[in-house]
Amino acid sequence: MNRHFRFVVSPLLEVNDVKMSFKYKTKEVVTVQDVSFTVNRGEFVTLIGPSGCGKSTILKMILGLITPVSGELLFEGKPLRDANPHIGMVFQFHALFPWLNVIKNIEVVLESFVRDKKERESIAKKYLKMVGLDGFEKAYPRELSGGMKQRVSIARSLSVAEDILLMDEPFVGLDVFSAQALREELLDLWENPELPPKTVLMVTHNVDEAVQMSDRIVILSHRPGRVIGEISIDLPRPRNTRSSEFYEMVDRVITTMSP
Repeated sequence: MNRHFRFVVSPLLEVNDVKMSFKYKTKEVVTVQDVSFTVNRGEFVTLIGPSGCGKSTILKMILGLITPVSGELLFEGKPLRDANPHIGMVFQFHALFPWLNVIKNIEVVLESFVRDKKERESIAKKYLKMVGLDGFEKAYPRELSGGMKQRVSIARSLSVAEDILLMDEPFVGLDVFSAQALREELLDLWENPELPPKTVLMVTHNVDEAVQMSDRIVILSHRPGRVIGEISIDLPRPRNTRSSEFYEMVDRVITTMSP
């Protein structure tokens, strides 16, 4: 299925000339400088760039965890000043509570939105089934593989991601086979118009991953991170990662990233 036939292009998230810095001794260290890009509703966008260029910092600004020194962030045309409870976040590592079982790890993020306990349980089971973990509701994180833990993390994020799903290198801690399987499953969920996430913003340093998953790639420079390129990926889905067209697109992204 080609998702491009089903979403209407309209800005959901706008990042306008944002700058972020911190103090180190007597110096100001700038991590992000004058970064601007948009994420349209229903789009899968990836931020890519070298380590330390401010990719994760940008996600933290969108989450409302930190405030830019200058510039603005708009969500549905309105200033994004506070945390949006309907933005889901998948971190590099699963960040599960070890003292809670799988279903409770999902239910805990729903407590602010869903008062009825049975409804929370029903929602949690729904998303566990989506990521292929039905039957593991009562298991604890210590009993799961790395890939299964990250599936729980994704299910937890999807349960609240009504507007947009943010992902910070979500496959980096997984083996090659688990990572590829999880990429494909996440894309299947995203391509289903009846299921969240409707819109995704991912951070990665893996060019192949970005080309496989994205509609558009925003490329950042070395620190301080600036936008040095933006590439639309118009390859048909599902993408053949062994085709010459795929390798050509990967090479184009790498060339743009190179100094």
